[in-house]
Amino acid sequence: MQKRTLGQGLEVSAIGLGCMGMSRAYGPNPGSRDEMIAVLRGAVDLGVTLFDTAEVYGPYVNEELVGEALAPVRDHVVIATKFGFRIGEEGLDSRPEHIREVVDASLGRLGTDVIDLLYQHRVDPAVPIEDVAGTVAELIAEGKVRHFGLSEASAATIRRAHDVHPVTAVQSEYSLWTRDPEAEVLPVLGELGIGFVPFSPLGRGFLTGGIDTTTVFAADDMRNGLPRFSEKNREANAGLIAHVTALAAAKDATTGQIALAWLLAQQPWIVPIPGTRRLSRVEENLGAAELVLRGDELAALDAVADVVQGERYTAAQFAQVDR
Repeated sequence: MQKRTLGQGLEVSAIGLGCMGMSRAYGPNPGSRDEMIAVLRGAVDLGVTLFDTAEVYGPYVNEELVGEALAPVRDHVVIATKFGFRIGEEGLDSRPEHIREVVDASLGRLGTDVIDLLYQHRVDPAVPIEDVAGTVAELIAEGKVRHFGLSEASAATIRRAHDVHPVTAVQSEYSLWTRDPEAEVLPVLGELGIGFVPFSPLGRGFLTGGIDTTTVFAADDMRNGLPRFSEKNREANAGLIAHVTALAAAKDATTGQIALAWLLAQQPWIVPIPGTRRLSRVEENLGAAELVLRGDELAALDAVADVVQGERYTAAQFAQVDR
């Protein structure tokens, strides 16, 4: 498996694994806990070294799952988790005392003595980012955390945090159909030497080509409430999938591999974390690291992706995005 380096010299596999869906978000999990552990351990065997979780996934149970699965190989993987929500309530909480409480609890659930990469899950407007960065810096000095990250943070916030303590990685949604970070965030990351970890790099499944206007999501699938997954917008965005599918056929690849290869081609410090519950999908996704897209192919993808319809979040969800 190819390796890439995020900020502060943190080396990880070129493609990581987002673990959220193993515990929540995309409808009933088709596999048991033991099956999910087998997927996680199988991913390690395939060369994945970056695993992404959070206290809010489940909540709590995803960290426990990841910790148990990776315990036998703990020294060979990078575990990323997050703080910043008030579990069981609405809203954000990045007060320094809460960050410390979350870190201690996450260490216990993960069964480890150090968190490799700790993200602020969402920027809390009630707490200065300098206080957040300073608290994480203290945790790093205490040996409880190795690297500091931010999620869905604006360019200005990233700069302010980085001035207090070097930011290793920023995690935000980025894919062929969500290109918001390109205007301001990616240039700042390149300037400051910070890595970028796109979540939902396959457009929450849309960019795999398996979703169309006839798709019916389970009642508890989060996509039911996302504007971009309305039937109208799925129909409007069918042209993007048609183009990606045709290119995939020409390259003897899958549509998902094309989407991931496009991401990898944007910058050498970009490490996507597609989520899945199936080891076969992990293997498929990793194949994108070997796929080379020509300049004209990348330009054509850029052009067709410029006309994506529908917001990625609801207004309430956007209220928790630092913009």
